[in-house]
Amino acid sequence: MADLTSKFCGVSSPNPFWVASGPPADKEYNVRRAFDAGWGGVVWKTLGIDDGKPIVNVNGPRYGAIWGADRRVLGMNNIELLTDRLLETNLEEIVRIKRDFPDHPVFCSVIAPCEEPCWQGIIPLIAESGVDGFELNFGCPHGMPERGMGAAVGQVPDYIKMVTAWVKEATKLPVMVKLTPNVANIVHPAKAAKDGGADAVSLINTVASIPSVDLDAMAPEPMIDGKGTAGGFCGPAVKPIALNMVTQIARDKALKTLPISGIGGVTTWRDAAEFMALGAQNVQVCTAAMTYGFAIIDELTSGLSQWMDEKGYARLDDFIGKAVPNVTDWQYLNLNFTAKARIDQDLCIGCGRCYAACEDTSHQAISMSETRVFEVIDAECVACNLCVNVCPVEDCITMETLAPGTIDPRTGVAVPKEHGDWTTHPHNPMAK
Repeated sequence: MADLTSKFCGVSSPNPFWVASGPPADKEYNVRRAFDAGWGGVVWKTLGIDDGKPIVNVNGPRYGAIWGADRRVLGMNNIELLTDRLLETNLEEIVRIKRDFPDHPVFCSVIAPCEEPCWQGIIPLIAESGVDGFELNFGCPHGMPERGMGAAVGQVPDYIKMVTAWVKEATKLPVMVKLTPNVANIVHPAKAAKDGGADAVSLINTVASIPSVDLDAMAPEPMIDGKGTAGGFCGPAVKPIALNMVTQIARDKALKTLPISGIGGVTTWRDAAEFMALGAQNVQVCTAAMTYGFAIIDELTSGLSQWMDEKGYARLDDFIGKAVPNVTDWQYLNLNFTAKARIDQDLCIGCGRCYAACEDTSHQAISMSETRVFEVIDAECVACNLCVNVCPVEDCITMETLAPGTIDPRTGVAVPKEHGDWTTHPHNPMAK
C-alpha cells in the first residue's frame, strides 16, 4: 500500500487532504467530524479583528451556485465573511481539538487590519491554543477588502511582504500566505510572501464573481432584501485557474523551494494528484466537502492510494512536482507534432455533435453520410480536439499520433523525423 503520510511546513499529517478554511472548518463540531472521518488536517475558519467591532454575517442566502445539466455543482459563490463567533470561543474549541487529535495538524486562518499592533497582538494569542501554524488570509475578495483586508492586502506585494514579516516576528510557528487569484501575475505576490519570511503559500482563494441575476427582481444572486454583491467563486469550475497559478509558482526559479498548498476545485483523488504533480505538497478541500459531506475522504484516500500503487509510487514525494518539467512556454511546443482524430464506429451513437461543431465552428473535417455515419476527413483535420470534447461518449473519438515519416494528408509532406524546428516546418509559410 502506498504511504499517504504527508509533511507540510515541517508538520506531519496522516494524508495530504486538509479541510480548507471556510464553513466546514468553522467550529469544533465540524472539525471533530472531519478528523473522525479521516481527513489529514484542517485550516480553521478565519479568525480576526476589525478595530474591535464584531463580525456580522448576513442572515439570509450566503451561497449561490452554477450547475451542470445533471444538477451537479460546478461552482459555488459565497458572500460569507470570517467567523462571527467570539475569538475566545474558537480558541477554547481549538484547545480541545488539539487535545483529542494531536496527530492531525490544525492551522488557523487569520485576518486583521493592516497595522502591526493588530497582527502582533492576535497571533501570540491564537498560538497559545496549540495550533500547528497559521494561514494569513490575503485573498478574501468580498466584504473584507472594503475594510482594507483580505484581497486588498493580497493585491499589493509590498503589503504582503510587510504583514508577513510582522507575523513572523510574532511567532515561531509555520506561516503560510493564502494568495488571491484576482491579480494579473500570481508570481509577484508569491515572491513578496517569501521575501516577508513565509514558510509556504496556499492558493487559490476564491475568484470575485456574480454567479447569476434574478431577472424578476433585477438583482444579483444570492440576494439579500433586494440587493446583491460580488462574492467568492470556488469549486470544480476554478480548478483550471488554480492549476495554472500553482504551476506558475512551481516553475519560477526564485520560488522553487517554497512549499505550496493547492486549493481550488479538488473533488476527486485525480484532482489532488494533478495539483501535486504540478508542485503542490498537499491540497485543501472546501466546496466538495460542502457538496457531498466529509465522507468523501474515503474515496479521496483510497483512490489516490490505488493509483499510486498502480504507478509504482511508494510515497507522495515520488510524484510531487513530476509534471512541472513538462510545462513549457507556447513558443517551445513541438510544431512538427501531427495527429488526426479517429471515430470508433462501434461506440458512435450517431448524435452528430462532432459533425455540427466541426462543420460550423472548426475545420469542416468530419463528413456525414446519408445513413448518419460520421468519418474524419484527414486532409482537413488539424487535431484541434473539439470533436473529442463535445462527444458525449467517452473514448468514442480519440487522437492518433502520426509517426515520423507518415505522409500528412493536409500537406502531402512526411511528418519530420526531427522535431521542434519551426523554421523548416512545412506549415510555416516563411520556411525556406
